[in-house]
Amino acid sequence: MSHSYIKALLNTEPTGQIVKAKGWVRTKRGNKAISFIALNDGSTIHNIQVVAENNSFDESLLKNITTGACIAVEGKLVASQGQGQKVEMQATQIEIYGTADPETFPLQKKGHTMEFLRDIAHLRPRTNTFGAVFRIRHTMVYAINHYFHTNGFFTSIHQSLQAAMLKVQEKCSE
Repeated sequence: MSHSYIKALLNTEPTGQIVKAKGWVRTKRGNKAISFIALNDGSTIHNIQVVAENNSFDESLLKNITTGACIAVEGKLVASQGQGQKVEMQATQIEIYGTADPETFPLQKKGHTMEFLRDIAHLRPRTNTFGAVFRIRHTMVYAINHYFHTNGFFTSIHQSLQAAMLKVQEKCSE
């Protein structure tokens, strides 16, 4: 089964259809009977709530689902019982692609300063702030390129040209 983006799932009318979502765990909470997993794939700032009945899954599997883990979830898309979201997924299958040690994984539920995020550049896109900035940047770059393309202009990337010219110049001066 192919997966759906969380942005699309959040805009879908819940009819009990079976769907698959992939992403990173933002938070996990629950009790002895049920776990609630906030899953995000970067397509939107909003998370989809995954509801997993603990007796339907292996205990070691659920233990490895921590903030920062990368997972795929298959389940029913249903109307949410709680407040704050229109839909949620009732998990029937969960596959862990990668775990994250909760003791050392730097991104937790609390907010982080820009200075802190500067040291973990590879994880910045997973934060709400950088995710929103990158989505805005993408939209602006697309609009500008589309405008120039439809008006007969061509794109030239000068930095690449400069690097290529420097390599040629270096070879010539050898």
